[in-house]
Amino acid sequence: MGQIVSDLTRGRLTERSHCHFDPDIEADRMPRDSGWRGALGQVAAAQGHLSRQGVTRGDLFLFWGLFRPAEFRGRWQFCGERENRIFGWLQIDAVEPTGVDPKSTLRRYPWLREHPHVHGDWSAENTIYVASPALSFRSDRRGWGVFKRGLRLTAAASRLPSKWQVPSWLNPRIGGTGMTYHLLERWAESGLCRVAARGQEFVADIGERADAMEWLDRLFDEAK
Repeated sequence: MGQIVSDLTRGRLTERSHCHFDPDIEADRMPRDSGWRGALGQVAAAQGHLSRQGVTRGDLFLFWGLFRPAEFRGRWQFCGERENRIFGWLQIDAVEPTGVDPKSTLRRYPWLREHPHVHGDWSAENTIYVASPALSFRSDRRGWGVFKRGLRLTAAASRLPSKWQVPSWLNPRIGGTGMTYHLLERWAESGLCRVAARGQEFVADIGERADAMEWLDRLFDEAK
């Protein structure tokens, strides 16, 4: 285990928007070819950041997004505040530099034929991250998937989704790893972090830290 990466893609959808599963980490969302595994496509500045940080085989993506509780009262209605929450994961088995021509990637992984990053016009840095068959540190879990409820990142009682309560292994104020895009002034010794507003991938290099691995174990035990 080298690094943990979180991902959030932001944007506004309209009736003209083109949408796709990316990360594609839910097997039952559409018919799948034999041998299918989860995958994530990345390009442009976000891929450049991952490449500069040396994200590679064995590293783990934790995907997070903006959520809000809702309930059905004749129609769906929001019933709580917005919050950031981890919703899924992907441990990298292979980094595929797909570029503008996906032929070599598809020869190795023909089940990627439906993935959006092998269709359309992409730039040279177009890359696909292919999931491991199983987690290297938890053989009872596939190398990709979605949590039923996930893990709340937003601090309790905070009305600002971007104010996170972080584990001590991540907090550089108390000896933690920190993460990219977050200077020291964003962190507090109390465990709070003001999350960068426009970040898409935040990378934390955990090395062989036992406390980070214990936190991951609890995540997969509790956030089913």
